[in-house]
Amino acid sequence: MEQDASNKNPKQNSWKRYLPMMILAVVGAIGGYLYYRFVGCVSGTCPLTSNPYISTVYGGVLGALIGNIITPGKKKEDQGA
Repeated sequence: MEQDASNKNPKQNSWKRYLPMMILAVVGAIGGYLYYRFVGCVSGTCPLTSNPYISTVYGGVLGALIGNIITPGKKKEDQGA
């Protein structure tokens, strides 16, 4: 019975599974901007660090990828196998 109650609306809790990835994407974007701001490229020849938008997006993508690695997956018994 208790198991049926938790499976009524599985979509409601599905966003919580991606929470670490979303948080790390935001942290990575902030880190990318801070890298541009404090380290950056003075001459403008560095493709990643000469533009704040590119370094922010790059940091966000790296944060999302790291978050995807640590995001817990579904167990076999939860998938119905």
